[in-house]
Amino acid sequence: MGLFCNGFSLFVVLCSMAVAASGSFYQDFDLTWGDRRAKIFNGGQLLSLSLDKVSGSGFQSKKEYLFGRIDMQLKLVAGNSAGTVTAYYLSSQGPAHDEIDFEFLGNLSGDPYILHTNVFTQGKGNREQQFYLWFDPTRNFHTYSIIWKPQHIIFLVDNIPIRVFKNAESIGVPFPKSQPMRIYSSLWNADDWATRGGLVKTDWTKAPFTAYYRNFRASACTWSYGASSCGSQSSSAFSDGAWTTSELDAPGRRRLRWVQKYFMIYNYCTDLKRFPQGPPPECK
Repeated sequence: MGLFCNGFSLFVVLCSMAVAASGSFYQDFDLTWGDRRAKIFNGGQLLSLSLDKVSGSGFQSKKEYLFGRIDMQLKLVAGNSAGTVTAYYLSSQGPAHDEIDFEFLGNLSGDPYILHTNVFTQGKGNREQQFYLWFDPTRNFHTYSIIWKPQHIIFLVDNIPIRVFKNAESIGVPFPKSQPMRIYSSLWNADDWATRGGLVKTDWTKAPFTAYYRNFRASACTWSYGASSCGSQSSSAFSDGAWTTSELDAPGRRRLRWVQKYFMIYNYCTDLKRFPQGPPPECK
């Protein structure tokens, strides 16, 4: 993964950015909760989170980021994972926080995971899109990526775009662009809502439930002491073509349409029961 500054790619990636390439999980992340249920091993190249009846677990990045591309490979809880949620997301802090979410909702054995996505701005979310995946995410590692730029947010699975959230500030929709965010992940019990709206509960005889992480990479602007490693938004890093013209190319748009046609199972923009007065303005 990382930067694709030459040759074919789905989009022009942030070639002018400061690159914070992966070292090891020891260097890049702190295990934040869950006692010893979160583990780093294989010399820092593999991380696992576990959930049992007592507690789940989680980690967060040491660094904060303000725009960039974040890649992580995950292998999700295998078998009967009903009631569990594996969350992997970017978030700032405080009541008016911004957040960019991947959440993987567990399933009964043989049923597909649901990939739940959301974007929060200034503390407000309610922008959910949900997908089935076109593979079994528990058998092998797959790459889940977030491209976060002033123009848009792109969610990708194995480098295939599944969702684009565009900056619509021109029509009054807030966009996350001023609050630096850390990377977080957690594995926790949400059987009050996660599987079939809470109808299927966690089977604790199958515990512990474990998810695995590897190959983290951040091609991103890091934030420290009130300043970005890429300089100000008016600097050349933000004004050159990589920032201003980086939209999905034609193959990327085709793949996005393919995913949304065949694998999207919920889109807040088309939920007229929820929005009887019409969809939110960014949907139009």
